[in-house]
Amino acid sequence: MAATGVLPFIRGVDLSGNDFKGGYFPEHVKCMSSLRWLKLNRTGLCYLPEELASLQKLEHLSVSHNSLSTLHGELSSLPNLRVTHTYIQIGHSKQTLCIFFFPNFSHLLIPRDLENSRNMLVLNLSHNSIDSIPNQLFINLTDLLYLDLSDNKLDSLPPQMRRLVHLQTLILNNNPLMHAQLRQLPAMVALQTLHLRNTQRTQSNMPTSLEGLTHLADVDLSCNDLTRVPECLYSLGSLKRLNLSSNQISELSLCIDQWTQLETLNLSRNQLTSLPSAICKLSKLKKLYVNSNKLDFDGVPPGVGKLSNLIEFMAANNNLELIPEGLCRCGKLKKLVLNKNRLVTLPEAIHFLTELEILDVRENPNLVMPPKPVDRAAEWYNIDFSLQNQLRLAGASPATVAAAGGASPRDHLARKMRLRRRKDCSQDDQAKQVLKGMSDVAQEKKNLEENGDLKYGDLKIRRWDKSLEKPHLDYSEFFMEDVGQVPGVTVWQIENFVPMQVDETFHGKFYEADCYIILKTFLDDNGALSWQIFYWIGQEATLDKKAGSAIHAVNLRNFLGAECRTIREEMGDESEEFSAVFNNEISYIEGGTASGFYTVEDTNYANRLYRVYGKKNIRLESVPHLKLVSTVGAQLLRLLMQSFKAASIVRGRQRL
Repeated sequence: MAATGVLPFIRGVDLSGNDFKGGYFPEHVKCMSSLRWLKLNRTGLCYLPEELASLQKLEHLSVSHNSLSTLHGELSSLPNLRVTHTYIQIGHSKQTLCIFFFPNFSHLLIPRDLENSRNMLVLNLSHNSIDSIPNQLFINLTDLLYLDLSDNKLDSLPPQMRRLVHLQTLILNNNPLMHAQLRQLPAMVALQTLHLRNTQRTQSNMPTSLEGLTHLADVDLSCNDLTRVPECLYSLGSLKRLNLSSNQISELSLCIDQWTQLETLNLSRNQLTSLPSAICKLSKLKKLYVNSNKLDFDGVPPGVGKLSNLIEFMAANNNLELIPEGLCRCGKLKKLVLNKNRLVTLPEAIHFLTELEILDVRENPNLVMPPKPVDRAAEWYNIDFSLQNQLRLAGASPATVAAAGGASPRDHLARKMRLRRRKDCSQDDQAKQVLKGMSDVAQEKKNLEENGDLKYGDLKIRRWDKSLEKPHLDYSEFFMEDVGQVPGVTVWQIENFVPMQVDETFHGKFYEADCYIILKTFLDDNGALSWQIFYWIGQEATLDKKAGSAIHAVNLRNFLGAECRTIREEMGDESEEFSAVFNNEISYIEGGTASGFYTVEDTNYANRLYRVYGKKNIRLESVPHLKLVSTVGAQLLRLLMQSFKAASIVRGRQRL
């Protein structure tokens, strides 16, 4: 075939299933200069053939299910390579990789020139044991569109991920990212899919704002420790799919009506007792899942019928007793799952859901199906809930079916009225309990006032400002994300109101006119991270440096979520605990950085002398001090000579 001249024009070749174990590889492959895609799956390769380096136009390479134990540098010389499907095998275990790994699969090793692969669009590092990613990996991969880091052991993310401004899909599932604040997310303005399943997300380690992610449509925060919906999600106007299942959410905010484009909402396995009425404003919602919650009598709002596009509604394993009739106005509903509840009946209009395909009401022991409508034509319903039909489907004998047809039907309307009265009675009982509790508190207050008991102050209502939650502040401009995550000592110097990190060679050396913040990170007896935070005040330090060190020490504590207190240390009066941080080797240096305040200096004015002369045309001339003195002396001498001469003339005339 090489002699025919066809090879340079071939665009794709599938060599999968061949046996290349002995090192034999077709050398004519390097002549396929126009090759765009190449498949070498299940070929027994132990290393990548050197012929691949000649395929400069190769974009898609698949070498999965081989015996590769490492990847050589041939891939780095392919400028157009965009997608690589690779499996590296060590022993009997296979791991999906795109670049090198150490043998223990725990540290990422950057291949030669990989950081210069600017055209890479897809990077999949999932299902490994990676615990850290080098910072230089994402320096030049700015065109990356898809990044999968799921199922690893990552506890932090490199700050350089902010450079991925074109990234559309980010998958971080199943990583212990407890201490990662995810401050890189707001910079990924093109992000469309974000999966954070089982990443130990809480209210404190979620980003404060995601307003810039205007294209984000798919968010997965399932299997975390969220107690409420994060505030940053309410600003996502383009959100279409949201998964918050398997959390600890007990209530929903009325702000959910801002998700005007939402189509799928999964709230299963939480602690919800009811759904807010604002959920009825999600006009484009198609799928709603609230399984395994605590929805009770009023769990589903009556206005649920406004969800005209609803296709699936699943509320299994709850405490529901009734379903609002408004649900029967969802004409597009195809799947309705209500098993494992406490239902006593269903709305009679359930017959008119003509698109309904699946109805699951199992394990509702007290459920009585509504009667089949007799005044409607057959085309108005598609489900027969009659007892005769149920017995017939169960395989009962014709005699049993006929006997069931003669039985007197139950009065379902009366039953519904009884349920409503029961609901009203329960509300009245709750109101009576509230009133009784209020009267008991008032009576107790009266008794305490009469007895003069000083403990009445404990019953006072908390101030309104004490019940407010502190806002989530962003300290990323002051402290790096990995601060306090490794045992050791970190020192910052206050310069122009901002803490600047000090090099390790200057630890223990303090300028007398500066202030410092010192962080000591160590492991406690249980192996958990603990911190000590000091702020050191120099003897000649200015007021702005003193205040800045105290304020940023508290900010550092809040940033770490530490429970320790900040300790003040003054020059010349350091505690033994503080001195032990630097092995009792503390030294002072004269001087320091300039103050952050504006300083006002006295203006010095220069003394100048001017000579004024002329009769008609007055002139002003600047003269030096010595020249002015000499000029004045000469004029005085001239006047004296003239006076002396005039006196001599007068005396001569008098003699004559």
